[in-house]
Amino acid sequence: MTNKRTCLYDKHVALGALITPFAGFDMPIQYTGIIEEHNAVREHCGVFDVSHMGEVLVSGHDADRFINHIFTNDVTGLPAGKVLYGMLCYPDGGVVDDTCICKLDDHLYLMTINASNIDKDVAWIEQNAEGFDVVIEHKSEAYGQLAIQGPEAEKTIEEVLGLACKDLKFYEVKCIGDVIISRTGYTGEDGFEVYGTPEYIVKAWDKLIAAGVTPCGLGCRDTLRFEVGLPLYGDELSDKITPVMAGLSMFVKFDKEEFIGKEALLRQKTEGVTQRLRGIELDENAIPRHGYKVFKDGKEVGEVTTGYHLISADKSCAVALVDASIQMGDRLEIQIRKKTFPGTVVKKKFYEKHYKKNN
Repeated sequence: MTNKRTCLYDKHVALGALITPFAGFDMPIQYTGIIEEHNAVREHCGVFDVSHMGEVLVSGHDADRFINHIFTNDVTGLPAGKVLYGMLCYPDGGVVDDTCICKLDDHLYLMTINASNIDKDVAWIEQNAEGFDVVIEHKSEAYGQLAIQGPEAEKTIEEVLGLACKDLKFYEVKCIGDVIISRTGYTGEDGFEVYGTPEYIVKAWDKLIAAGVTPCGLGCRDTLRFEVGLPLYGDELSDKITPVMAGLSMFVKFDKEEFIGKEALLRQKTEGVTQRLRGIELDENAIPRHGYKVFKDGKEVGEVTTGYHLISADKSCAVALVDASIQMGDRLEIQIRKKTFPGTVVKKKFYEKHYKKNN
């Protein structure tokens, strides 16, 4: 089966990017190198092609009620121009996907979904729309998307792309003609997402590259999000890892009248879970990887979901799904090939976020 390609594929090839299959797409993993691209986002500005992500528009008289039915967060009374993060869950609390939902106008929402889940998500959303007066439009082919991230992102977008974005606060969105721009980010730095037609996105990419903005691949997108404790679907969230297990209950609004998965998640919240995600900082510079086993006093207690030697903090860390009895400060060991390496349980956020402060 042939992989899909985004509207920027030829641009990535021309820049000499390392192209690798990802979520059914041929995507750039790196250009000059993960470390250089990672540091560009932390210190200046980088641009990512995230056109592989999916977009779904939900509109209609029951749009608010329907979003609240399928979404763990609460859009009740949410004004247009705001963005919320949350999860779509199965009745047992397992996660269909995590998503950012932008309220573009009264009864109009844009939902961004993970590339690997597009077909599954759209089918699930449509299946659960029965009985609601809503229109669901799968717009993934109509939009390209750029993520422009870093402390110089605002200045870059204003001056290079001519898009007024200074007025956007953290987790806000607006439309400028046919372009949608939001201020969220997945790197721990200030950043924006620009949605537009594929033709517009190609022109915007060319302007940014010509202005000296660093093109960044999915490799550093993962190192950046991991350092600041942001989850990746398939690693820290899945149909088996619930928001409660992942420590994301703040995005689950139990005071809502109902939403899919509420009963199961409320039971987990009140009665406890058998496993939960924990951060681990290793004593040495060994690199833990997804699936590596975790031990406590010689007994297996879980496995790694993501691990790296952190670029910004110069230490080896992992997030692992472990027995719920594991507490902060506990000493654990991670098996890396034939050796075990000791570490300490710490918070999952290994590096401080630098988002725009909302006044």
